[in-house]
Amino acid sequence: MSDFNDFSSASASEKAEASELQRMIAVEQQKAQFQAQVHNFTDVCWEKCVDKPSSKLDSRTEGCLVSCVERFIDTTLTITNRFTQMVQKGAH
Repeated sequence: MSDFNDFSSASASEKAEASELQRMIAVEQQKAQFQAQVHNFTDVCWEKCVDKPSSKLDSRTEGCLVSCVERFIDTTLTITNRFTQMVQKGAH
């Protein structure tokens, strides 16, 4: 059985196609991760901020949702940056 990542016997066009396929898979994985994050902070912030659903958000609920999402994004970016720093330090 041949390994998908074994390019030793592949032609140049097969290597290019495999490389493009891997790139497309990575892009789709990033999209899925983004969608999962959006779903997660939607759940968290909804539970935290929305007392009773109605046809319109009052200013308190809207402000709470905005603050919640901003905190969630800031925290995610901080954690991501910290992990990136750790990986870069480990690679040196």
